[in-house]
Amino acid sequence: MIKRILLVTLALLLLLIPSFVSAESDISVLDSSVAVHFPGELVFNLEAESGADIVKARVHYQVDKMNYAQVTSEGWPDFTPASKVKTSWIWDMRKASLPPGAVVRYWWTVEDVAGNEVETSPATVYFDDGRYEWQSLTASNLTLFWYEGDGSFAQELMHACEVGLDRLNEEVGAYLDNQVRIYVYASSSDLRGAMIFPREWTGGVAFTEFGIIAIGIAPSQLDWGKGALVHELTHLVVHQLIFSPYAQLPTWLDEGLAMYNEGELDPYFQAWLDNAVAEDKLISVRSLCSSFSAEPEKAYLSYAQSYSLVEYLLDNHGRGKMLNLLTLLKQGNSYDEALTQVYGFDIDGLDSRWQETLAAPVAQTQGAVWLHPALITVLAALATSLALAGALALEEWTWRRWGRKPVKR
Repeated sequence: MIKRILLVTLALLLLLIPSFVSAESDISVLDSSVAVHFPGELVFNLEAESGADIVKARVHYQVDKMNYAQVTSEGWPDFTPASKVKTSWIWDMRKASLPPGAVVRYWWTVEDVAGNEVETSPATVYFDDGRYEWQSLTASNLTLFWYEGDGSFAQELMHACEVGLDRLNEEVGAYLDNQVRIYVYASSSDLRGAMIFPREWTGGVAFTEFGIIAIGIAPSQLDWGKGALVHELTHLVVHQLIFSPYAQLPTWLDEGLAMYNEGELDPYFQAWLDNAVAEDKLISVRSLCSSFSAEPEKAYLSYAQSYSLVEYLLDNHGRGKMLNLLTLLKQGNSYDEALTQVYGFDIDGLDSRWQETLAAPVAQTQGAVWLHPALITVLAALATSLALAGALALEEWTWRRWGRKPVKR
C-alpha cells in the first residue's frame, strides 16, 4: 500500500514538472531596437520578461568591414534583476567611431535565474547621417550619396569615378572588387560635423576597411571634387587588392598611385620637384616608405616625388610588373625583396635609376625663369581670391595634399 502511494505521488510530480519548467523558461523579448544618434552613439535597447528573474543580458554585434577573421564584440547593459527588465547599452563613438553609412549586425542573449536562455534573431542597423535628405546614384560597384546639387552634379562625380577606375585597371591592372559607398557633403564644415574629433583642415576621409569615402564637395568645387574623389577611390581599390594579414605598402607607392591616377601632375607640385632636383634636395625613396613629414614643404615634395616614382615605374616597366609588385607586397615580402624580384633592383637601386631620368630635363631648362613654389602659391591665392573662392580652395587644397592623415602601417 505504501509502495503504491509513493508511485502515485511520483507520477503526480512528473506531471507537474513540465508545466513548472515551461512557465520559467518563457523568456520574451519585447523590444530590441537601436537608436542612431549620429555621429556620437548607437543605443541598443532591450525590453524582456520571463517567469523568473532575468539576471543577464548582453548584445552581440559585428561591423561590416574587411577583416582577417570575423570579429564579434559584446556590450553588457546595467539593470536590476527582475521578471521584466528594460535597459540599454550605448556604443560611445568617442572610443571607437564608425564612418557614415557603416553597417552593424547585432543580436541579444538574455538569461534568467533558472538558467534559461533566449537568443534573438540577428538584425541590421545602418549608422546613417540623418541630418540631411540624401539622394543616391548607383553604377556598378559604386553608390554615391549627396544632398546638395542637382542630378548632373552627381552624374559628373560618378563619371569621374568610373573613368578613374578604368584608368587604374588599364595602367595598373587593379580593379574594384567590393562595393564602395561615397558620401558627398556640401562643404568641408558639414563633413567635419559628421566626425567625432575632426581636424580643422579635414576635407575628406577614405575609410579603406569599410569601403566608404566621406568628402566635402560644394557644387561650385566640382572640378576639384572629381580629382579628389579619384584619389581616394584609388586608395580603396589598392587597399582591397593587397588586403591580407601580411601586407605592407610603402607610403610613396600608396600615394603615388592615387596621384598618378588623377592625371598629369599639377604644375604646383612639379615646381617643388624641379626645385628639389636643381638644388639636390630630393628626399630618399627609402625615407618615403614611411609616413610623410608634417612640414608642408617636405610633404608637398613627398607627394610630388611619389607621383614621379610611380610614373617612372609604369612608363619604363609596364603595368604587369606593377601588379606583380603589389601582389608580392600583399604576400608579406619586404620592400627590397619585392622590388628586386620584380624589377631587379631594390629601393636604393630604384632611387638612383629614377634620379637619372630627372637630370636631363633640368639641364635643358637652366636658362629658363623659375618661380619658387612659395611665389606660385601667392599668385594662385590672389587669382583664387578674385574668383571669390579662395578660402575654400585653400582649405581643401591643404587637406588634399598634406593635411590628410597618412595611411597607417
